[in-house]
Amino acid sequence: MAGQAGQAGQAGQEQRAGRDQEQADQDRVSQDRVSQDRVSEHYFTASPAAAHRPGLIQVVLPDLHFECATDAGVFSGGRLDPGTRVLLETVPPPPARGDLLDLGTGYGPIALAMAARAPGATVWAVDVNERALELCAANAARAGLGNLRCVTPEAPGLPGQFAAIWSNPPIRVGKQALHEMLASWLGRLAPGGQAHLVVQRNLGADSLQRWLQAEGWPASRIASRSGYRVLQVAAR
Repeated sequence: MAGQAGQAGQAGQEQRAGRDQEQADQDRVSQDRVSQDRVSEHYFTASPAAAHRPGLIQVVLPDLHFECATDAGVFSGGRLDPGTRVLLETVPPPPARGDLLDLGTGYGPIALAMAARAPGATVWAVDVNERALELCAANAARAGLGNLRCVTPEAPGLPGQFAAIWSNPPIRVGKQALHEMLASWLGRLAPGGQAHLVVQRNLGADSLQRWLQAEGWPASRIASRSGYRVLQVAAR
């Protein structure tokens, strides 16, 4: 009887542990959804509700140094995102002339680098986040870069084709939204143009490369560092 009671007690403990684990898993899913909602609200919306928290960060690259104004409600407002750094330290020089695109510019570090490295080109810094675009414009003015335009995706005057696209794309918007966004903008690559995208390996860089290839865009990995991949994508 004692053995049976012990076995029953053990079974009860295992059932309770199982229920506790199931509840913990559900709680994590709920927290992930809340975190995703907060991330989306912060910088995937036109007018973030996050209270302003202005700041300044130093963007120091081997060939460039910018002081950038940042704020809450924009992507990586507290520092230069490590993926952006990997992209800017490994990407080939942009075309010297023509229209260039920074897709999802945030406060503008990629666009600033493109504009400084290609002073004879026009750089279009595109984002849905109006707060980010205001920061990007201010940072371009601070850096004395008159060849940079900060605009929304629907802005009139956006070119139909781009000689190059650089982007740290918003992976967390979800796979379908990401694919639709990339398909739309990669379709604007001029003949012979190239896009360079930086994506974290753990957030699907390799699967994104496979999707690009399946959709007809030649895509290769040109750099891999600190858990990030830099993908080079050719026009179809």
